[in-house]
Amino acid sequence: MSRAVTDLLAILDLEQLEVNLFRGQSPKSGWQRVFGGQVIGQALVAATRTVEGRHPHSLHCYFMLPGDPKVPIIYEVDRIRDGKSFTTRRVLAIQHGHAIFSMSASFHLEEDGFAHQAEMPKVPGPDELPSEEEVKGGLILKMPEPMRTYYERERPLEFRPVELARYMSHDPGEPRFHVWIKTIGRLPDDPAIHQSVLAYASDMTLLDTSLIPHGRTVFEPEIQPASLDHAMWFHRPFRADEWLLYAQDTPNAGGARGLSRGLIFRQDGTLIASVAQEGLIRERRR
Repeated sequence: MSRAVTDLLAILDLEQLEVNLFRGQSPKSGWQRVFGGQVIGQALVAATRTVEGRHPHSLHCYFMLPGDPKVPIIYEVDRIRDGKSFTTRRVLAIQHGHAIFSMSASFHLEEDGFAHQAEMPKVPGPDELPSEEEVKGGLILKMPEPMRTYYERERPLEFRPVELARYMSHDPGEPRFHVWIKTIGRLPDDPAIHQSVLAYASDMTLLDTSLIPHGRTVFEPEIQPASLDHAMWFHRPFRADEWLLYAQDTPNAGGARGLSRGLIFRQDGTLIASVAQEGLIRERRR
């Protein structure tokens, strides 16, 4: 297993301090604030560890304050309800005595029922797109400096964007984005780990999609991006260490906020999760 994946699993493996109380650490990456996907993933781990025999089907999150990567994050779980079919949990993430994030999560006993799903978009598969090694070998030279730094850093997830050219142009594009994602190494078989890893990954690229119609990206120093709220629904089983298509679109931007949505498919076309997020996309004042 690669070091980056090992580090990700360590970040998601919370320390239990007391009943309903957990402590999470942040990677020593030099970021000035905690990555939002990390807090989502850790909060989901905390909630899941208070539930037996059921898997999460939905989560709804609010980001209230930037996280401080230099100190641990305390996760406090409120066991709101344990019903016959559904279990509800609320999680607060706390730093320096203040709540920086809140999440409500619902868990459902597995049942059979009606089923339908959206069709997966017809886009090139991951094997038809440049690998990260190919990007680093040539295409990276055409990218702006912040994007090059992002690609050069060791990461636990590999991304293969279908619309990679958008990072090398300031031309406005269609309000959609497709990217294949998976971990760069094999994960344990526990479904809870795959759900937490996907929750972690779901915050990546989603906010950036809301800037595509404007020919901008979150990698520009003139843009101040921040996740404000995040919702996710799990539909069917999956593995986060196998290729998943994250099909995103942005129906609205206004008032310095952008709304983005995503559908996540297995490579065989099975819809496994849906995501929605509104985020801050403010242009910094000079």
